[in-house]
Amino acid sequence: MDPFGDVIALLRPNTAIAKPISGRGVWAARYAAHDAPGFTIILKGVCWVTFEGETPLKLETGAFLLLPTTPAFTLSSRPGMDGTPTEPMDAPVRHGDQEGEADFVALGGTFRIETANAPLLLALLPRMIHVPPSEGRSARLGRLIDLIAEECLGDEPGKDMILQRMLEVLLIEALRAHGKTMDNDHVGLLHGMRDPALARVLAAMHADVRGDWTVASLARIAGQSRSAFAARFGAALGCGPIEYLARWRMALAKDALLRGAKTLDRIADEIGYESASAFSTAFRKRLGCPPGQFARINACGDHARDQGAR
Repeated sequence: MDPFGDVIALLRPNTAIAKPISGRGVWAARYAAHDAPGFTIILKGVCWVTFEGETPLKLETGAFLLLPTTPAFTLSSRPGMDGTPTEPMDAPVRHGDQEGEADFVALGGTFRIETANAPLLLALLPRMIHVPPSEGRSARLGRLIDLIAEECLGDEPGKDMILQRMLEVLLIEALRAHGKTMDNDHVGLLHGMRDPALARVLAAMHADVRGDWTVASLARIAGQSRSAFAARFGAALGCGPIEYLARWRMALAKDALLRGAKTLDRIADEIGYESASAFSTAFRKRLGCPPGQFARINACGDHARDQGAR
């Protein structure tokens, strides 16, 4: 099994919006934080993106930026500018001088992901994925975004399914590119997948999530001693191997509960619990509510969000 693919599939990206962003002269726009992922690719010129309390990041032609969840930031023509408070819009955006040819052009967008699992799964991903124009993958990402933008503008049959698949590919491509350039200070799934021994362990757990895994049995797959493996896994993933497995099982359980097509007995069996009772106890301990209540609350929340988006 491919842990990357598993994570992206469970996030179920959908409802994409892609729009052109341009600017001329001196300008700066400040955006509030929002939970949805955001992405942009610079088609022409240069801009600076500044997150609160951080050094401005220069984005040049061909650069790609993906934010799995979007913090407050300022987008500007020069570094160090405060920016005018700006509300996100679905329509094309023009900053600065409104007349004349733009000296900066980008394609930016956002999309929704499954909210119930977002906090857990996004914790496995980097806070920001920046692919510089020097990386060959930025061209591939640009082509993908072009296709997403084209699909957003149309109303062909199967639009939602095509957008979901293209967004899944976009996320995986971005993770591939980031995985080759990230430093050793990062923790999470990407870091773990860079280590061949840990990659084997992660693949084994994802392939048999209901297995009776122990630290010792996983250490054998890694070809390491129990203590060395546990330390290595924790340093790379930010949690122990059994904790990672427990989190992943609960992510799968939440997804199954939201889909509503399986009984508690079946969910329990599929993720490695002896009974529905044992699963419910573990679920309540981690989530603070029983599985049925979780499903009802989140189903109502999704319905309200869908109504608000219309």
